[in-house]
Amino acid sequence: MRIAAAVSREATAHPGIEDVDLEAPRPDEVRVRIVAAGICHTDLHCHSGRGMPVPKPIVLGHEGAGVIEEVGAGVTGLARGDHVVISGGSCGVCPSCRSARPTYCRDAMKLAFAGMRADGSSPLSQNGERIAGSFFAQSSFATHVVTPARSAVKVPADLPLHLLGPLGCGIITGAGSVLEALRVRPGQSIVVFGVGSVGLAAIMAARLVGARDVVAVDIDRARLDLATALGATAAIASDEAALGALKEIAPDGFEYSFNTTAAPAVYEMAIACLANEGVAGFVTRPIGEWKANVALLLAGGRKLQGILGGSANPQTFIPLMIDYWRRGLFPFDRLIEPFPFEQIGEAWAACAAGSAIKPVLRMAP
Repeated sequence: MRIAAAVSREATAHPGIEDVDLEAPRPDEVRVRIVAAGICHTDLHCHSGRGMPVPKPIVLGHEGAGVIEEVGAGVTGLARGDHVVISGGSCGVCPSCRSARPTYCRDAMKLAFAGMRADGSSPLSQNGERIAGSFFAQSSFATHVVTPARSAVKVPADLPLHLLGPLGCGIITGAGSVLEALRVRPGQSIVVFGVGSVGLAAIMAARLVGARDVVAVDIDRARLDLATALGATAAIASDEAALGALKEIAPDGFEYSFNTTAAPAVYEMAIACLANEGVAGFVTRPIGEWKANVALLLAGGRKLQGILGGSANPQTFIPLMIDYWRRGLFPFDRLIEPFPFEQIGEAWAACAAGSAIKPVLRMAP
């Protein structure tokens, strides 16, 4: 079928909307009419070439939500008309997948950034030219996608779909990191470095679980104010005085730190602020030179922990976040700013500048 998609090409400021062709779903796939898709900094970096290398032309987007229009012959548990949030790709057969930990699938990086299905094919083309159309198994900057059925998480039909796409990446990464990866418990302490959508989701999750000290660190005063409103017990400007301010709050150190930034200096601070046997979780790579202070890690039994997707199983964790939201315990909707799909340039710029915490593209009905 002919669809509209935002195609990333070389030497362009942002993806541009073009007409492309979408294949019918294979037996293990579904076709989803996208209602909305969040923009993530991973999309920005892959478009610009600063992130993981991706083939071009490519349709990015990996926070899609929509309605199933067609179901492959071998699909069970999903039907036409179901509302779904789309998560990342996974093989379904490796040890991590069999343990319901698809984030750490052995093929996760390939299925995310190669822009193709596992067999190297793409469901998208234009005038006979292949376009990479399986970014994170979805490429959801489009009016329609074909995605593996195991990547689609069914959600209740009464929910506002335009809010739900970011649950598949940014929000699950922040909340899952606190609840699933770090397993913060009531009365414990955590510092969150960088309070964009991932960091703010972590703040809300730490409040929800009953952490005693939940400290937000960022360069943006407005975001620090929002972090306080969402549950942070203290907000600290990210500057040369930040580590001293953290030590005043917790002289013996924090049990956890959570770094959502790519700044080498923040990686250092995220370890330095820890108590003995504390854990420093991080969700992206440093940009620039950085070497871990192994002596500091060793001397206090501290740990450095990489986290993908919050170490959470989307099929169970997305419904959990929705339940918390319904009960007023996890107001992730406060992070979202909608833009019409046709205004992708404006949304792209807002994401890059930080003027919108989580821009979400809404497709026309």
